[in-house]
Amino acid sequence: MRIGVLTSGGDAPGLNAVIRGAVLNGERQYGLDFIGIRDGWRGLVDADFQQLERSDVKGIGKMGGTILGSSRTNPFEGNGGIDRINQVMSDAKMDALLVIGGEGTLAAANRLAEAGIKIVGVPKTVDNDLSATDYTFGFDTAVNIATDAMDRLRTTGDSHHRCMVAEVMGRHVGWIALHSGMAAGAHAILIPERKTSLDEIVGWVQSAASRGRAPLVVVAEGFLLNTMDDAHSERGLDAFGRPRLGGIGEQLAPLIEQATGIETRATTLGHIQRGGTPSAFDRVLATRFGMNAARIISEEGWGQMVALRGTDIVTTPFEAALGQLKQVPMDRWDEAALLFG
Repeated sequence: MRIGVLTSGGDAPGLNAVIRGAVLNGERQYGLDFIGIRDGWRGLVDADFQQLERSDVKGIGKMGGTILGSSRTNPFEGNGGIDRINQVMSDAKMDALLVIGGEGTLAAANRLAEAGIKIVGVPKTVDNDLSATDYTFGFDTAVNIATDAMDRLRTTGDSHHRCMVAEVMGRHVGWIALHSGMAAGAHAILIPERKTSLDEIVGWVQSAASRGRAPLVVVAEGFLLNTMDDAHSERGLDAFGRPRLGGIGEQLAPLIEQATGIETRATTLGHIQRGGTPSAFDRVLATRFGMNAARIISEEGWGQMVALRGTDIVTTPFEAALGQLKQVPMDRWDEAALLFG
């Protein structure tokens, strides 16, 4: 059986470990043959392939990014569509697809599966917002990077008695903000799941400053003040029609400074959270995901994906990951809020 492998959407540390795990286990245990699809769905629509054998995945588990490249292409727009994908797969003698991606990618994969294409998925998102799995690879690395950056911000903030605002990724959910903020000892953590007033934020900042601390405020990119209707965005839309978020930290900093009189600086960590080598946790999780994806393919479990439940890798339908994001429960935020100020 010949399997096409693609990575789609935003990159995440651990993608290469998934590819490696799938190829090594698939070749050795199940006799599968793999072909790499370049740059996500775009490569499938354009029939842009590369060799993907055991020798091609040697040593890539520790590498960030993806050797196959990625894009945010919608496979149903432009020259794409079911008929085009079926034709490309037939011409390449490709029996099935292994698709590694987040919510948008898995939604497209589910649509293809419903149209009869043999497809298996691996969930990927640094935001950790897919409801079907306890954790996704890339999240742990992003949290570690953000925590290290905040530790550095704390030292420069202390030196100048400034309030530091650190903006992290998190379009709809605040998992990165919550985990990195707690790890760094933030004095306020602002997440999309809970609208917060400027008065509350100012109260936490002033409380920290009154104790001689340089306040640290962590904010997810999708956070909204209670006076806002939509998350801050001034960068247009992506290929799936979603606003490109970012900049809420820069919006908050002058408001905090004006209300408190404390010099305030904002730093947006942005794509640095998705770059570099994956953490040990993410390497192991991604490798296990890839190995088990090969198993599902061998069992012809089409229309399904791997997921983490506790410490076990399980199989779940695409639908389980779609339609409802895994948000931060309010009791988790309330727990963290006990330490604010």
